[in-house]
Amino acid sequence: MSDVLLAVGTRKGLFLGRKRGGEWEFDGPHFNAQAVYSVGIDQSGDSPRLLVGGDSAHWGPSVFHSDDLGATWTEPKEPAVKFPKDTGTSLERVWQLHPAGPAAPGVVYAGTEPAALFRSTDRGESFELVRPLWEHPTRSQWVPGGGGEAVHTVVTHPRDPDLVTVAVSTAGVFRSRDGGASWAPANKGVSAVFLPDPNPEFGQCVHKVAQDAVDADRLYLQNHWGVFRSDDAGANWTDIGAGLPSTFGFAVAAHPHRGDTAYVFPITADSDRVPADRRCRVYRTQDAGKNWEPLTAGLPQEEHYGTVLRDAMRTDDNAPAAGVYFGNRNGEVFASADDGDTWQQIASHLPDVLCVRAAVID
Repeated sequence: MSDVLLAVGTRKGLFLGRKRGGEWEFDGPHFNAQAVYSVGIDQSGDSPRLLVGGDSAHWGPSVFHSDDLGATWTEPKEPAVKFPKDTGTSLERVWQLHPAGPAAPGVVYAGTEPAALFRSTDRGESFELVRPLWEHPTRSQWVPGGGGEAVHTVVTHPRDPDLVTVAVSTAGVFRSRDGGASWAPANKGVSAVFLPDPNPEFGQCVHKVAQDAVDADRLYLQNHWGVFRSDDAGANWTDIGAGLPSTFGFAVAAHPHRGDTAYVFPITADSDRVPADRRCRVYRTQDAGKNWEPLTAGLPQEEHYGTVLRDAMRTDDNAPAAGVYFGNRNGEVFASADDGDTWQQIASHLPDVLCVRAAVID
């Protein structure tokens, strides 16, 4: 197994874990006392670049980067993500930092609160507002969710840089087929049980979207009540929640190599945000949602209250068996080196875990 870098963003800083020879070592906090809601790992250059969306109560939000795996950090002299004056708004938080991947090397997307998408072509040193989404004709009808109104998910196609999908809380999924020049809602089949019309064109409270490893048009969606799958890049969605102890939750992740394989972490309810049945269980499907199996080996099962947030579960790129990771609001981090079959706790007593990112580092 190759060395793994695990970045854990918490409410009070960033912690970096390295797995060498089977043992985990953590250092931090980096950005002490800053809430780290977003981390990206861009591997398109000569060396990996870590990108961090920090949120200081005193200085406000910023985007930092490191080209030496966190030994040193750089903050641009001018804010990397900044709303143009004519928008009449200012940045509250960077919720997502997403390198676009091999189809668009050097391109990084930032999803923000207020709900907007920014695009960088210099590996995250500077960003430009994607105005067609900001100026979308439905925007005046978007309503903030419990966590605010934000673009919290960005999905890019591994072979076509013009295909971009975002999820907005609480406006739902929007797709662009032309590199962000135009956008259309993509929520057909996704329910909005809290609205008078439970099947609107937009307005769904989508919590997270993940892309299948083999079929890039296959997407998995964790909704505010409901788990769904699309086989046509978001044009239509099918309910795949049968077999789960609860269809409420925040996180969804896909296996990096095996098609039809995805992971969710069920939560009891929107009014009772603890693990379903108060047991720490990751659920895995290996047939695109037809069946789900609980993964419990090595995880605490009695009276567990560690909620996993939308960006706090991820996979790495190890092969043939992938690593799967999640952190929770108890400050615990768990890891599996065998596709989720068995788990071990690798960190504890951290601040609330807000996001997790993992990468194989040669």
